[in-house]
Amino acid sequence: MSTSQKKRVLVTGGGRGLGAAIVTTLAEAGFDVLFTVRSATAEADALIADLSARHPDQTFEARRLDLSDKAAVESFVAALDSEPEPFAGFVHNAGQSYDSLAMMMDQAKAEAAMQVNFWSFTRLVSALARPMMRARNGRIAVIGSITALQANQGNAAYAASKAALLAYVRTLAIETARTGVTVNYVAPGFIDTAMMAPYEKYRAQMESQIPARRFAKPEDIAGVVAFLLSPASAYVTGAVLPVDGGLSAAIGIHR
Repeated sequence: MSTSQKKRVLVTGGGRGLGAAIVTTLAEAGFDVLFTVRSATAEADALIADLSARHPDQTFEARRLDLSDKAAVESFVAALDSEPEPFAGFVHNAGQSYDSLAMMMDQAKAEAAMQVNFWSFTRLVSALARPMMRARNGRIAVIGSITALQANQGNAAYAASKAALLAYVRTLAIETARTGVTVNYVAPGFIDTAMMAPYEKYRAQMESQIPARRFAKPEDIAGVVAFLLSPASAYVTGAVLPVDGGLSAAIGIHR
């Protein structure tokens, strides 16, 4: 396998926000990157143009994929099956939020979040992990959430999808470890992206409860992902890495 083939990775939801930061950081680490977008096509085009200018010896490609569409996911998987070489890494970043009190949860909306956050990953990783295992080389990193570890009012459905993802990731990690494939779960807290815009009026109050006293920058998360895809992480698998400024380590009631 050539060096360039060994360094190709797939990132879901790479067009904007955290996903774009992950794509950029992996590009700077020397990876060729294929990433998916649902609607951020203009942002993806601009990102590819920028990265291609700065890294002319690497390749960058965006493909449209709506992870909520099961048929579209199947078509994407079929295309992956025709790839000539295994990917060196896979980062499942795409996610869908759904806020509701537990007793008021709408099942259809909860199932939609579960499809994007959990089921799409299981389908994609089934196509990507087997070639990695045969090559005895591969890195898989999943963007989860600290809500899978600590309860947060109104996050029942979202947290459940991220907790399902966590359980699957840890099981996959122990099933693939002997083949040299690593699988890890990154659990961010609040990230300073457009997804937090609806909560802007609560920002100061929210940041005051985070020990680091700020939201994460997308690059804070992307740097951890880059480490998990690097040779230095070869003995890290099945890990859960909170990247939350100390939020999950703190008792929530303050004197």
